[in-house]
Amino acid sequence: MENQIKIRFASPRDLEEIILIEQENFSVEEAASPQAMKERLEKIADTFLVAEFSDQIVGYIVGPVIEARHLTDDLFEEVVENPETAGFIAVQSLSVRADYKGQGLGTLLLAALKELAVKNERQGISLTCHDYLISYYEMNGFVNEGLSQSLHGGATWYDLVWDNPYLSEEEK
Repeated sequence: MENQIKIRFASPRDLEEIILIEQENFSVEEAASPQAMKERLEKIADTFLVAEFSDQIVGYIVGPVIEARHLTDDLFEEVVENPETAGFIAVQSLSVRADYKGQGLGTLLLAALKELAVKNERQGISLTCHDYLISYYEMNGFVNEGLSQSLHGGATWYDLVWDNPYLSEEEK
């Protein structure tokens, strides 16, 4: 049988590989600590997805559900369990192993998170990114809503949002 990419919910056994990918892709100032990743696995596993290939984690996407449309820096400090419905999934991290970049894994993870958002009647998905990633997220259906108020890691960030097209105006 041919190896395929499998998208699934993260589990505690994935922690070590997730931490390595996080540290590989983010600066020391921006990377989540191993303890923060452990807490995310424990408290928001329902919005923590991994991409797996040949029994190895090759990427992941994670973030809590929040009421606000845009991320705030406190989301990187404290992890609170997700409500069952409503809100925005606020992506804290989308990360792919270096040797798997450029193969569409980030897009697959975003698509899986969109499916999850629709299934759980979330208002959408919100994230912040550096200027050089804006076009990538726009290609994936996100709208650039301008400069973010986030100062995470001492960097300049932009707010991007994907609105759930399946919600009625009253639900938004």
